[in-house]
Amino acid sequence: MSFSAEWLTLREPADHAARNLAVADAVRAHFAGRDGLRVVDLGCGTGSNLRGTAENLPAAQAWRLVDWDPALLQAALSCLQDWAGGATRAGDRLDLRHAGRNLSVETMQADLNADLARVLDPAPDLVTAAAFFDLVSADWIERFAAVLAARRLPLYTVLTYDGREQWSPPHPLDTAVLSAFHAHQGRDKGFGPAAGPRAADALAAAFRRQGYDVVTGESPWRLGAESATLVGQLATGIAGAAVEAGGVSEAQGRAWAAARTGASALIGHVDLFAVPRT
Repeated sequence: MSFSAEWLTLREPADHAARNLAVADAVRAHFAGRDGLRVVDLGCGTGSNLRGTAENLPAAQAWRLVDWDPALLQAALSCLQDWAGGATRAGDRLDLRHAGRNLSVETMQADLNADLARVLDPAPDLVTAAAFFDLVSADWIERFAAVLAARRLPLYTVLTYDGREQWSPPHPLDTAVLSAFHAHQGRDKGFGPAAGPRAADALAAAFRRQGYDVVTGESPWRLGAESATLVGQLATGIAGAAVEAGGVSEAQGRAWAAARTGASALIGHVDLFAVPRT
């Protein structure tokens, strides 16, 4: 399971704009007063989650960026160097300064289905991820929550897809395309049948069962004319998945995607912060 660096770069402004401020404030308040923090970022891609989260955390931060794709790990280091306007790099380690924060960054290639214990050793102060949990199975989410609970680790995750899509103008194929897209989302992406739009609820429930306090908030993409390229690629991808799932014909998929040129969209996500009860 991997995504292109180009797609991740294209979606980053929408991702950052969508973050739920109340959930981010809860994260900031929880770690207020600390001098430093160790963070593990799961499925880091090009490092967008670090860039969106760092200003909510204490001044000294040590990040372990984890991904299966070594090309994305290298892209993350390069993107972070550009973001910081300069950094010291030694192999796969990066030291940088941004917005009054001192960050040390290391990368780790790992299969999160098999190597989760290794990824969390040594234990961090915070586990985080972005646009990740809708790709894994409900069973994996349960196991993941149990692993974090055994170590009493908090989780901050953003942009878990929740199944809501509102396109304007509407199209007669909207319902059929969305239903087929959700069916495609449920396919196994390396972690068992994916939770897809059920992931946000499954994640919150799993951590509550483990005795966590859970804060959630909506973080929808609101895409308009300024996001035309993203809208176009998103529509093409959704239509392609719907056709592959067998819910619409190729001609219908092309027609639906073409109708999205110049359209606006709301794509639903949920952010979550889960903390073990004291």
